[in-house]
Amino acid sequence: MKTNVNIKQNIHLIIGAAAAGVALALPRRSKWKLTFVTVAAVELGQGLWKSQFKASPADQDDVPAPENNYRATVDGIEMRWEAHGDSSEGSIPIVMVHGIPTHPRLWRYVIPKIERAGVQCFAWELVGYGWSMSEGMGRDISVARQAEYLYAWLNHQGIKRAVFVGHDLGGGVLQELLTRHPELCQGLILADSVAYGNWPVAAIRMARAMEESIQKLPPQLVKPFFLAGLLNLGHDNAGRLLESINLHWKPYARAIGPKAFANQLRHLRDRDTMAVAGKLYQINAPTRVVWGEADALSMASGKRLATELGATFIRIPGGRHFTPEDHPKEVAAAINTVLQEALKKQPV
Repeated sequence: MKTNVNIKQNIHLIIGAAAAGVALALPRRSKWKLTFVTVAAVELGQGLWKSQFKASPADQDDVPAPENNYRATVDGIEMRWEAHGDSSEGSIPIVMVHGIPTHPRLWRYVIPKIERAGVQCFAWELVGYGWSMSEGMGRDISVARQAEYLYAWLNHQGIKRAVFVGHDLGGGVLQELLTRHPELCQGLILADSVAYGNWPVAAIRMARAMEESIQKLPPQLVKPFFLAGLLNLGHDNAGRLLESINLHWKPYARAIGPKAFANQLRHLRDRDTMAVAGKLYQINAPTRVVWGEADALSMASGKRLATELGATFIRIPGGRHFTPEDHPKEVAAAINTVLQEALKKQPV
């Protein structure tokens, strides 16, 4: 029975891949392009959903932070973030930035392990992502522009120096921000970050090539592309995988989801991370680079990043891409170490 199920799943995946290949080969304005994109979405969805998602218990020691949401209009953009911890004067800010296809809830298991007296945690939402998707429509939401949006938000919050934490696309945004404004950096932790030319991954490149058709699909037919990206990058904790899908799909499930996803795809280019290569030495602060050893973003790029930053490289055995969800203890330990080093360097 199990063999028969696997055969059916593989057939769905083969048909989906074939339909995606035809869609890519067709001229941009072909009347058949949307049809083949739809077939690819349906078949990939059938194959991916049934073949991958077998729940396993998540770590019961991990308790998620409450969802403390804030929003404000900054330079004409409604920005959204979470804030946790000690908001008293003199507290050290820790600013966390997520990637694609996630939002600030990515850090839910990390935050309780780092917040304490004298520390305030912020999880900023990229413009055009998560529940801020509508703010990205008609705007440049590239890595370089996101750095400018984040800088404006930091000024709005009155944050002059902080410890920064970035995952995936968020790590690229921080590389851009802190090479422009190294004075902001009290410490830096990059976890499974985009860097140099190590991104976008294959599933995202395929979806990007079909973004004009994807934006015309209903949300339920966009979900297979979302799943393909999530699975291509990967979780090694199956329970967290299911939780992550349910959590991060919600913004995309809205009517705006397909257009917002297409808008994200068209701005995913490695030119910004390539542009800061050779400049990262300007970030003079305690740093750590954390990497899942099985991440689709090559470990070689992570080690290169650590070398250029003068950072300690931390490998997570068995880890895949979404380490803040699968391995929050290890990510939090790196943050806490950098925080301690930053405090030692802080003027008395």
